[in-house]
Amino acid sequence: MEQITHRFIETNGIGMHIAERGKGPLVVLTHGFPELWYSWRYQMVALAKAGFHAVAPDQRGYGQTHCPGSIEAYDIFQLTGDIVGLVNALGEDRAVIIGHDWGSVVAYHCALFRPDLFRAIVLLSVPFLPRVGGKIPPTEIMKKIYGEEVFYQVYFQEPGKAEADMEADIRKTMLSTLFSLSGSAPPLAGRERYQLFRP
Repeated sequence: MEQITHRFIETNGIGMHIAERGKGPLVVLTHGFPELWYSWRYQMVALAKAGFHAVAPDQRGYGQTHCPGSIEAYDIFQLTGDIVGLVNALGEDRAVIIGHDWGSVVAYHCALFRPDLFRAIVLLSVPFLPRVGGKIPPTEIMKKIYGEEVFYQVYFQEPGKAEADMEADIRKTMLSTLFSLSGSAPPLAGRERYQLFRP
């Protein structure tokens, strides 16, 4: 069985890093936040053994994929356009798409916008949630649900705020992020050093 290989493709006006393994029908795996293609390494092995061509990109702005500077470059149309372009760059006309976390949102929009291209969809951790009334932005709903408790997606909406807070003490930011994602509590001694990052 071949190993996971890496290459860059051009899609939707950006250079995209992809990891791939196997041959057969295409399965695209879209990662969540804050992840990379690497989150899918075990699933790629299983899919390849099952006779599929598993491809996991670093999505726009992540890992080795191009990071456009403007906020508008990250709207859902650009993100889905990247994945449509990925399928086209691989010379395929059909694919299954699997998304985790934020990647689920990208995956279900791919299926909504291009049902001719994506023949099946799998969503992990984040189900399909249409906009309430079709007009209320998700961040406004989050503000109503969480009130004064700042949900991280809302926190990241103000340009430069999260970056400034996180860059103020990069070591603390990285340690608290890794601890919070590990599911393990920090050691009691020195716990204040590892308090979870809160805006």
